[in-house]
Amino acid sequence: MHQKEDHIQQLAGYFKKNLSKGYTPDSLKFSLMNQGYSRISIDKSLELANEQLAKIAPILKEKPQITYRIYPEIHEKEDIGFFKKILKRFFKNL
Repeated sequence: MHQKEDHIQQLAGYFKKNLSKGYTPDSLKFSLMNQGYSRISIDKSLELANEQLAKIAPILKEKPQITYRIYPEIHEKEDIGFFKKILKRFFKNL
């Protein structure tokens, strides 16, 4: 019985490694079935891999809130004119 648990653990490691690479669970299942593994051992190992991955996943306490802000367009000529007015007032007062 201990040997079967090691076998399931090895398959779970296979799932975790390849899921992190971006493979889908269905493609990994299909690949293992083509290699001769039983459906029961594949399903048990996938379930074990999901449990192990869930333990290390961060827990989100609340959903992030997305806010949008619309900023007015700034025209360069208007900005330059504004600064020229300020500089003229500054140098007039000296």
